Amino acid sequence: MHGLRASAVVLLIAGSTFLAPAPSAPAVAAGPADPEPVSLVTLSVPDAAAMERLVASGADLTERVRPQPDGSVRIDAVLTPSQLAALPEGVSRASGSPAPATVKATQQDQVVVERAVWFRSRDGYFLSVEASSSAAEAATLTVSWQGRRGTSGQAEMVAYVDAGAYLGHQFSTPVPADDRPLRITVTSTGGGTAQARVREWPDGARPDQNGRGYQKDFVTQYMPPAQLNERIKALHRQFPRLTDLIALPYRTNGYRRHAQALIGTPPGAAVVVTSNAYGSEGGNDLSVELAAPGAPDRPLRVTVSGKLITVSLATDASGTPVSTAAQVVAAVNAVPGIPVKASLYRTDPGAGVMAAAPPVQLDDFLNAPADVPRAPAQVLALRIGERRDGSRTGVLAYAQEHAREWVTPLVTIEAAERLLRNYAHDRATRRLLERTDIFIVPTVNPDGANYSFYDFNSQRKNMTNHCPAQQSDPALRNTWGVDVNRNYAVGSLSDGYVGASANCQSGTYAGPGEHSEPESRNVIWLAQKYRNIRFAMNVHSYGGFFMWPPGAYQLDGRVTLPRPTPQDEAYFLRSARTIEQAIAGERGTVIWPQQTGPVTDVLYSAAGNSADELWYDHGIYGWDFEVGADLWDPATRTWAGVGFQPPFEEGHAEAMEFATGLISLIGIAADYKER
Repeated sequence: MHGLRASAVVLLIAGSTFLAPAPSAPAVAAGPADPEPVSLVTLSVPDAAAMERLVASGADLTERVRPQPDGSVRIDAVLTPSQLAALPEGVSRASGSPAPATVKATQQDQVVVERAVWFRSRDGYFLSVEASSSAAEAATLTVSWQGRRGTSGQAEMVAYVDAGAYLGHQFSTPVPADDRPLRITVTSTGGGTAQARVREWPDGARPDQNGRGYQKDFVTQYMPPAQLNERIKALHRQFPRLTDLIALPYRTNGYRRHAQALIGTPPGAAVVVTSNAYGSEGGNDLSVELAAPGAPDRPLRVTVSGKLITVSLATDASGTPVSTAAQVVAAVNAVPGIPVKASLYRTDPGAGVMAAAPPVQLDDFLNAPADVPRAPAQVLALRIGERRDGSRTGVLAYAQEHAREWVTPLVTIEAAERLLRNYAHDRATRRLLERTDIFIVPTVNPDGANYSFYDFNSQRKNMTNHCPAQQSDPALRNTWGVDVNRNYAVGSLSDGYVGASANCQSGTYAGPGEHSEPESRNVIWLAQKYRNIRFAMNVHSYGGFFMWPPGAYQLDGRVTLPRPTPQDEAYFLRSARTIEQAIAGERGTVIWPQQTGPVTDVLYSAAGNSADELWYDHGIYGWDFEVGADLWDPATRTWAGVGFQPPFEEGHAEAMEFATGLISLIGIAADYKER
């Protein structure tokens, strides 16, 4: 959601040895029963209110947001051509860096430097500054700095305004510096100035030193749910003294759908036929035909012969078919025991006359190999530790609430492999397993993950379709499902918080009610069952964020969920800096300071997310990783996003560094003492 990436970017898909991932968009134009293609697009949004309208309209926004100098926001979104054509007023495809705001304060303002830090990544030195002005967004703030070896520079800040509230000024992205910055001066168009020393970031506690022979690098490809589960089962078989395998109680919908066919020509004369049984349970064997009797004055009749359903259309005195779509729907649904149900196409009243058509076989449109189970899935957790009896501080790591985030399960698998395979000979690892009780769930949403791997790689949600018939024809199948990370019960949509949608086709659809989905119930079951869990890491992608509660606010007045106490806020931040120090040690990736903090401060409101429920209802320190930090392009001197499924070389590197971060969190838990 970065202002310098102007063009639409198709998701990058990594090839692998076990499958060829389904493309986001078909190579040919979509037919009436085919979903529209999607692409990852950078949008320019004038303000947070417009972003909320985007969510309500069904837009699927990512977690990569970049404020701009003119007060607008750049945000990445996964959109169809129809959604692009119908963008709300003021929202457009990003085309270039906007001009800075020119509004000036009318009197001298007061400027306060909130934070000024430098960091060194594999790409050099960078500066990040956050400041505020008493003139709020009316002020234009400019930062000048002096660095080592006589270096200097200057850059303009942008006002960060969210839901009408001024949150301060910052750089849109960290700016490059020729050497380490030492001091800054912030000047305002309103006459105010402020100076500050520049401190190092993240500058957290260094992790315990691993011994010689420490093993890592255990993931070699993106893995669908079956392979993820097999990995943790294999670890349990190999390390039975250190692990338990937990089958979570709520089975998912399963990688399955009812079979469908679109009969006729939409919109005027079309009928959607849907099997009562799932496609894998017989629905795919059914066929429907529309027959013309070839004789005058025949009634509309529906017959079933084995797997074939025949609709014999009514005719007039000349033998011409006269049955409308609405009449066909009523006739099909009136047959007792018929294995299908019929519905009109979307909101069309069904007045069009149907024409004869040859048999059409119903299809669930699922393309995974036959060995991918279609039945409801049981989600698995691997419990790791020397003493798994509730006497040690518990840490929960869970991934892939959002199906398309292929890197995130690899973070948990890599961490599990390191913990178990280094236990016998690495003192630092052995200490972790002596002092903590670790619960790892590689894939919370296995159904959606399978759909992302084999059918539609941009799938965010699960596979439970709560849409009514008018939103359930086959061409809409990629819009169904519930956003698992909007289905929790604290700060939810039904509580009046924003950042989730009641539209069943929205990328952030919250579901018909709190905890309506087994995926969210499984996560909370762990928190309720294992009361020793005090820390949780929800692994997401992409954008390079490190966040914690509060994660939602009410739009009227931007009232957030209660802030943590100053003591807890300091603990969140101190722990985050330590974890980020560990991440940076892997390949030099630094999580930006402006993307480290409470969700509502550094991203946007996300009503009904899991970290909020874990924190407010269970007292668990709940963090969110957004793996996949932007990459610096030295040729263009800009930051570029990586996407949900980068080439595996990049995905592998992300898994390595954030697995190191996850193990650092476990180290923090090992030192935790209840206050």
